[in-house]
Amino acid sequence: MSFLFKSLSIVDSKGLSIPADFLFTKGILTQEFDSVLAYKAKTIDASGWMLSEGWVDLKCGLGEPGFEYKETIVSLADSLLSSGFAAAVIQPNTHPTVQSKGEVEFILNRARNFTPDFIIQGAVTINTDGEDLTEMLDMHMQSGVKIFGEGVKPLSNGDRFMKVNQYLQKFDGILFDHSYDPLLSLFGQMHEGLVSTKLGMKGIPSLAEFIAIQRNIEIVRYTGGNIHFQTVSTQESVTLIRNAKAEGLKVTADVSIYQLIFKDIDLIDFDPNLKVKPPFRGDSDRKALIEGLKDGTIDALVSNHQPEDFDSKFMEFDLANFGMAGLQTFLPALVILERELGWELLIRKITSGPKSIIPNKLLDSWTIFDPRHIWNYNHNSNKSLSSNNPWFGLELIGQVKFIIQKGQLIEVNV
Repeated sequence: MSFLFKSLSIVDSKGLSIPADFLFTKGILTQEFDSVLAYKAKTIDASGWMLSEGWVDLKCGLGEPGFEYKETIVSLADSLLSSGFAAAVIQPNTHPTVQSKGEVEFILNRARNFTPDFIIQGAVTINTDGEDLTEMLDMHMQSGVKIFGEGVKPLSNGDRFMKVNQYLQKFDGILFDHSYDPLLSLFGQMHEGLVSTKLGMKGIPSLAEFIAIQRNIEIVRYTGGNIHFQTVSTQESVTLIRNAKAEGLKVTADVSIYQLIFKDIDLIDFDPNLKVKPPFRGDSDRKALIEGLKDGTIDALVSNHQPEDFDSKFMEFDLANFGMAGLQTFLPALVILERELGWELLIRKITSGPKSIIPNKLLDSWTIFDPRHIWNYNHNSNKSLSSNNPWFGLELIGQVKFIIQKGQLIEVNV
């Protein structure tokens, strides 16, 4: 069936276009069509809707294998589609860890029948323990893996960081790292500051992230290589990365979208859904992250989707797991940030920005969304197996309508 989208606007690096009519027919979306085709097509009123390149998420957690009760490959694929993502980098923190050809092929084979592209991040140390190195070259040669890292863990061993960085240069691999010093963060529950002191909770200092990123930049300066810093959260980190880029080092960075929505003061009522890593920081850090997005220091926005089951989250705050399910609330978060950053920049940070970082070639895709649609985020609309999000049960604004990929037009939330 052909579909005629009436009054649909394109949003890209040039800004927001004047609304126009688009016809999807024979696997192609086009503005050039004759009246006969348009007459036969199913007409959809797309007034106020927007069309962009397919979105790419650089940091997405998966449960299967081992933690299927948190998120399966099927539920993650459904969540990605419902959230507007045509592709996502999948972290290796499953059980067993994604650290060899076998684990990589298991996920890719299971995901092959689904629309979103699963881009595998292979672990660089056995069981992500930070010691013995994995067979990275084998994962690359046999399964095409080009992105490596420890997922939710930092590669905190300086010797291993340097050796991995040198090793990946043999095949133009890229190291993704959530850089922080785990010992300086030990037993920390939230950002170290005035709020943590008032709440009587052990804090995670900004220093833990600053020292790790500073060390890793020095290693890159020494060895060369290509490093992507994930989920940066502090003002000092933005400055370090900005200076490294100005020097010409191959470093890039992303930030969790919810890091721009919440601050440490929001933890005042001990909601375990707001316990994330890196933790929500203060106002000055948020402002620095915003400036980093504007000036290009930060290249991408990520969901940092970390699904957790009920028993892992709903308990005393200091015992609850870190992490937030962040996919289906991604567009509503974009809608909030649009007033401050504008659609042109936001879309760039989830399309051309992440695509310029990953060495994987992605299929052409499109995301069609309605930034004004009001919907309820609840058990009926939730595609994930997890619901560890502070907005669960609330009315949200902004919903994805269609994904176009692999020549197919897929109705989402319609």
